[in-house]
Amino acid sequence: MTKFALYGRPGAGKSTFAVLLAQELAAAGAEVVRLKLGAPLYELQAVVHAMAGCPLLDGSEQDGQLLNALGAQLRRINPHALTEVFARRVRQAGQSRPHAVLVCDDLRAPDVEAVTALGFVLVEVTAPDPVRRLRKQARADLSAGGEDHPTEAPVDAVPWRRVDNAGSFDDLRGHAAHMAGEALR
Repeated sequence: MTKFALYGRPGAGKSTFAVLLAQELAAAGAEVVRLKLGAPLYELQAVVHAMAGCPLLDGSEQDGQLLNALGAQLRRINPHALTEVFARRVRQAGQSRPHAVLVCDDLRAPDVEAVTALGFVLVEVTAPDPVRRLRKQARADLSAGGEDHPTEAPVDAVPWRRVDNAGSFDDLRGHAAHMAGEALR
């Protein structure tokens, strides 16, 4: 089972690259499972907004400040809270879809060791800061997460591959097609 964990600064294009990679893998006949390490944070975000009387309209909305705070507090209470849930989901995917390629697009620095221990290879997605900031602004998040927040600390690891997302959407799709080809050899 091939497993990719994408990381990079906010707005670098990790999620967009994950979608393109999944499309390219599927087009080549591979089964793909996308897993989010931060899935519990999105679930908690929805509960907090509902309790505040402002329910979220769909699962793609991001309240960056809240997600930063929830991530920090979960890790304070149990440093392995997110990775334990993620490991359980990885095992479930392996049991139900043993030949699938797993793609995680939200690796964070505190979780590198646990995720690589699960057999994921690291892929860094990069973009120049001005481009990255513009992309982040264009997402229209409910609030922006703090780039200097501990949950956004740079990952200190050597990636298997680096994806330069400084170009066009077609360039990024080309990177995804190349990586899919490498994965399926």
